[in-house]
This record gives sequence, structure tokens and C-alpha cells, in this order.
Amino acid sequence: MSVSEIVGSGWSFPADWSAQRNAKLTGGVESIEQAMYLILATSPGERPMRPEFGCGIHQLIFEPVNATTVALMEQEVRQALERWEPRAEIDDVVVTGDETDEALMYIDIHFHARASNDPRNLVFPFYTIPSPAPDVP
Repeated sequence: MSVSEIVGSGWSFPADWSAQRNAKLTGGVESIEQAMYLILATSPGERPMRPEFGCGIHQLIFEPVNATTVALMEQEVRQALERWEPRAEIDDVVVTGDETDEALMYIDIHFHARASNDPRNLVFPFYTIPSPAPDVP
């Protein structure tokens, strides 16, 4: 049995149309990656009919970028993906900052589909609002 048969298929994200003017579908590991992206991009409370859906990293947008915030981000991402995407086994979550843009954080998610041992990687860019530098007299 292949991963596509186990995982299934559904609408692609973002929603798009095929050449035949039908809703574009996606399947296999690609559908897991799209679902993970959707989970991370959604803030809890954003969906009226499912207010708990999403990832709590959005509450950290104004926090200073330090080791505590990075650890909280890793924890929020892991909890959200483990709760909302049961088709994926999360192996590791690593948050790193961009060298040139202090407001940009990369969330690197190492996972595999529960139906396979094929390791995968998803990088989700997350922007914070950097705190202004203190005035030096």
C-alpha cells in the first residue's frame, strides 16, 4: 500500500483550479505539507466554527527574540502539529533566525508520514516585530 493510498487526497492549498476548471486536488505527502502550512498560518480563534484550530506562535509576534521565545515557538509548533495533523510524525522542530533580517525566523520541521519512513522537511517563515534598539546617549 502506497503513502498516497493511506494519506488520501483533498483540495489543494491554496485553493486552485485545474486545466479542466475543476478544483485542484493534492494527495500523498504533499497534502500533509499543505495541511501543516495551513495549521501554522492560522491563529487560534481565527476560524469561528473551530476556534481552537491553529498554532499559538502568533501570540509571540511582539516578544523579544531570545532563547525563551525560540523554545516557546518550538513548543507551540510541535503541539499544534501533533494535535491537528495526525498523518505526520514530528521528529524535530528547530527555530533559527535569519542572519540579515532580525525580524525573520525560520521554523524548520522534520517529519515523516506515519505510513512511511521517508524523512521530510518543511520550512515555515515567521516574521516577528523586532523591538527597537535602546537609545544610547
